[in-house]
Amino acid sequence: MANTIKLRKGLNINLQGRPEDVSLKPTDDGLFALVPDGFEGITPKVAVKEGDKVKAGDFLFVDKKHPDVGFASPVSGTVKEVLRGERRKVMHVLVEADKQQVYKEFPTTDVKTSDRETIKNRLIEAGLFGYITQLPYAVTTTPDCDPKAIFISALRDMPLATDFEVELKGNEEAFQAGITALSKIAEVYLGIGKKATSAALTNAKDATVTVFDGPCPAGNVSVQINHISPVNKGETVWTVDPTAVIFFGRLFLTGKVDLRKTISLAGSSMKKTGYMEVTVGQSMKSILAGNVKNDDRHVRIINGNPLTGRKSTTEGYLLPHASEITAIPEGDDNDELFGWIMPRTKQYSANRSYFSWLMPKKSYNLDARIKGGERHMIMSGEYDRVIPMDIYPEYLIKAIIAEDIDKMEQLGIYEVAPEDFAVAEFTDSSKLELQHIVRQGLNMLRKENA
Repeated sequence: MANTIKLRKGLNINLQGRPEDVSLKPTDDGLFALVPDGFEGITPKVAVKEGDKVKAGDFLFVDKKHPDVGFASPVSGTVKEVLRGERRKVMHVLVEADKQQVYKEFPTTDVKTSDRETIKNRLIEAGLFGYITQLPYAVTTTPDCDPKAIFISALRDMPLATDFEVELKGNEEAFQAGITALSKIAEVYLGIGKKATSAALTNAKDATVTVFDGPCPAGNVSVQINHISPVNKGETVWTVDPTAVIFFGRLFLTGKVDLRKTISLAGSSMKKTGYMEVTVGQSMKSILAGNVKNDDRHVRIINGNPLTGRKSTTEGYLLPHASEITAIPEGDDNDELFGWIMPRTKQYSANRSYFSWLMPKKSYNLDARIKGGERHMIMSGEYDRVIPMDIYPEYLIKAIIAEDIDKMEQLGIYEVAPEDFAVAEFTDSSKLELQHIVRQGLNMLRKENA
């Protein structure tokens, strides 16, 4: 029987446009791009030139600081573009896919009998090692890192998030193979929700299964780490998205890099919501294909969920770790009489500013407006009410703003990731970009400790 941890702090934000249980299909424009910014903390060095032919599994770029860590092409085809931005920053490597896919072949691996070095080397050779993230710093990990444990969260509870069990269906064997492989490197902990029904989750082998019962962000892997095995200075844990676990399992079972996954299309500005099988790096144009209301005008397209995803356009490409594409109203065409001062029931408030608090089960069509400007930070306990971790979040944010590294360490920055402050950012009356502030703090600390 799995252990259950009940969390009381947090906030579930009920938005309109939840994905329906229907299957949608993308159009085929043949364009796929791997975006280095999707792998936090790496400095990309391009390994191909425009016009090169690549197989699925060939490196498109490597980490400049760790050249043995490459990042695999999601498809076979011809390198069409290496797009660079300011200061020659690599924005993406674009591949025009072949009609018939060709895979780089790797030996199949018996994960039950393999040792940790075999598992690590196979992931590195196949360009999949970069899908592993680490705490502290919440960045892509490196091969010289020795984790004390590996954590996987199969509970997705951010607003409009994809139900992982939909993606898991048909991939149970690969998911278990991925868990078994990771267990050769370190002890594996799998976090699931109380409503999980798939035996691949509830009865997963070679992992310690823990049920998390509570509001968002109970599904955040660093929240789960905080309650199971907190990260202290000098310690490292690995975190792996459950989708990447499936990628790893497919590699060991078939010897191929297969980066197909199921995402959700959600949000009140989406004409049709549902689930879609796509490939990492697929073009947003092929995924959305006229499915956004108002012909994309006055609509915020988000590569990910509304709280932690990145603003995108139909010219963008699916990020490696994104499990949903959402579309919500931008709000730039709204003209409200008397603004916020009017009593209302159609707007949501976390602190009873509107009468909507009397209808807790109602779903809301929220837009992307901040509804206020940045102002002085008020020590009101707002963050503490929605962050279920044993830290002092308001004091930590103040220490980061002050660039006080000693205070940041004392207040638990080694345990957090920017996404842990997503709900707090939503409720923050000071309108601070908390996730951006935490990322700056983590980068500062990483540079200091390098």
